[in-house]
Amino acid sequence: MLKEKTKDLLIIGIGNSGRSDDGLGWNLIGYIEKSFPEVDCLYRYQLQIEDASIISSYDSVIFIDATQEATDKGYYFRPCKPNEGFGLTSHALDPSTVLWLENNLFKRNPNSYILGIQGYKWDLSQSLSENGLINLNRAKEFIKMQLSMIQNNRHDRSHIC
Repeated sequence: MLKEKTKDLLIIGIGNSGRSDDGLGWNLIGYIEKSFPEVDCLYRYQLQIEDASIISSYDSVIFIDATQEATDKGYYFRPCKPNEGFGLTSHALDPSTVLWLENNLFKRNPNSYILGIQGYKWDLSQSLSENGLINLNRAKEFIKMQLSMIQNNRHDRSHIC
């Protein structure tokens, strides 16, 4: 839940814990909330236009979502670039569309990244696939290292990339 005072970093977990590996983002957000309580976290089934306003209050944003994309490490972490408003007619928006909206409406231009965790199973189930769980643990170690570096270097955010 958002606190009144804005913070340096917002992490948004996208997914649905009732659809097996689609819940990977939510699982990682749950870990972050417990391990890094000073970081603002949000759970989203899907991104909406209103999320552009929320991310405008932050210097940096990380979107975490499950992906069907094959990855080398079980996850990827890359910059999120605005996509010039593609997908605005959809009920669910990509992180790049939300970032484009924020850039055009609020002009804060937060540093934005996507952490995609490779999933394998998408059916109705609350359990993660075995490989999805392995990838979640790999992504957890990665984000733990990144957030620990932020805590230790409050004035230097250039290492997040």
